[in-house]
Amino acid sequence: MMEIGLPILFSIFLWWFSTGAILYLDGLKRSTFPVSMVVASLAAAISLLVLWSIRDNVAPSAAYVGFTAALVIWGWNEMAFLMGYLTGPRRVPSAGNLKGFSRFTEASGTIIHHEIAIAFSALAIGLVCWGSANMLGFWTFLVLWLMRLSTKFNIFLGAPNITDNFLPAHLTYLSSYFRRRSMNGLFPLVITVSSLVTVWLAHKAIWSQGSAFDGTAYSLLASLMALAVLEHWLLFIPLPSSWLWRWSLRDRVVPGAQAATAKISVSTQDGTPGGLRGRR
Repeated sequence: MMEIGLPILFSIFLWWFSTGAILYLDGLKRSTFPVSMVVASLAAAISLLVLWSIRDNVAPSAAYVGFTAALVIWGWNEMAFLMGYLTGPRRVPSAGNLKGFSRFTEASGTIIHHEIAIAFSALAIGLVCWGSANMLGFWTFLVLWLMRLSTKFNIFLGAPNITDNFLPAHLTYLSSYFRRRSMNGLFPLVITVSSLVTVWLAHKAIWSQGSAFDGTAYSLLASLMALAVLEHWLLFIPLPSSWLWRWSLRDRVVPGAQAATAKISVSTQDGTPGGLRGRR
């Protein structure tokens, strides 16, 4: 049972702690951002080297290392976005009067550089891992990427519980691209498919006929998918998810947050605006 329970606990802890650490660093003074990004960049570069060094290692410990390395690289992308280094060319509030593809283009302009950086990160990890015995780092990053894209599209189409209090002061303009509504047409499809994938991964973990590495790898991926499914549900179920990271947000002051929230409440009455969700 420890072969399954330990990876589950490990993935939950890493998800919770890494998210809190990023939010904490992002809540510090902006003068600290360059140092944080230098350290994060070094950690991401080392993680790529680590993924290369374990590409043919199929010990259970190598599954944990590959999983962690992928999350470190993902964390670099998150920090670069939340600290304002990789967002998009559009850094002003939404015009609030666009619909359809024009609205999508406007919202995309706020995050396109971030999305390009994630794509290049996935490519780099793929080049390092592809064709190797240990590809867990690549699959971990792919799960994070696809489920985050799904979250952004769900918020673009509309969701009732958007945690805009996670946004730092310099990104409060993103709140104007959020859209609040009780449901959208994408969510039922995404939650069904992602839940089935989670069940399949859990089945592979429990009934794995392969090596101990396979059982550990499938357990880590199943846990990550389950957490992503939970994050999707939290968009539509009114639960106070922010309490999980109160320790990292306790000193956060976001000027203008109340005004941004009020703007959302008014603007959503006529079906505008929409956008993306900050981490998590």
